[in-house]
Amino acid sequence: MARGPVARPTDAPPIAHAPRSSGAGAETSFSTTDLDHLLPPEELPHHVAIIMDGNRRWAKRQGISEVEGHSAGVEAIRGLLKHVVRRGLPVLTLYAFSRENWARSDDEVAGLFSLLEQAIRSETPELQAQGVRVRLLGRLEELPAMTRRSIEGALAATAAGDRLQLNIAFNYAGRTELVDAFRRVAASGVAPDAIDEATISEALYTAGMPDPDLVIRTGGEQRMSNFLIWQSAYAEFYFCPLLWPDFGPEALDAALLEFARRTRRFGR
Repeated sequence: MARGPVARPTDAPPIAHAPRSSGAGAETSFSTTDLDHLLPPEELPHHVAIIMDGNRRWAKRQGISEVEGHSAGVEAIRGLLKHVVRRGLPVLTLYAFSRENWARSDDEVAGLFSLLEQAIRSETPELQAQGVRVRLLGRLEELPAMTRRSIEGALAATAAGDRLQLNIAFNYAGRTELVDAFRRVAASGVAPDAIDEATISEALYTAGMPDPDLVIRTGGEQRMSNFLIWQSAYAEFYFCPLLWPDFGPEALDAALLEFARRTRRFGR
């Protein structure tokens, strides 16, 4: 029996969640050496987000300090960024320091801040040369003054970058982001009946960016750890056993190939 159109809620999932091409299909076998042929630019995710897990475990296995493990993690970022730019990914978000990380020792927290400052100062010229624009996701105002100045300098210096949007989630937590977003919405005076998904999305740290298509977590753990919990509602998840310092271009390509293999239906 023929039926009329379904009455849909006014705040149903937006057009932004429309399915993309299914790519090579679920039955195809991929090789990372064939990535350029198998993954044309239109098949790449628009936004890749990575939970960089495993620095401390890597350091323990190497018999070195935790801070040295984090330093090795920074080196891994350097190599990966060049590859991401070459692949033509528009947006990359890296989870570098969660608000929960404040519970770690003073030495480790101070070491992380120092590494961030050093990396920003040393890498900003290279980021500019590669056309990378840096953006911070998190509560910048809670960071030490020197760290804030380094971050603000990088944000200003790379503002013209147009090849890659690099988001550094530092002093970040997904629930904190939602709290901050709801506060912004409440302060704006929007009527409750006028609040929808778009209203909240525009109040998030990631306003104006596409939601992540692919979320990668290294280190073998399989949880989100309070990372982009609103934005990842329709993301594909890829859990990699490699510890972060060992995660390089080939490992990223493997994740991109797995992304292309999947069929995304978005409830349809």
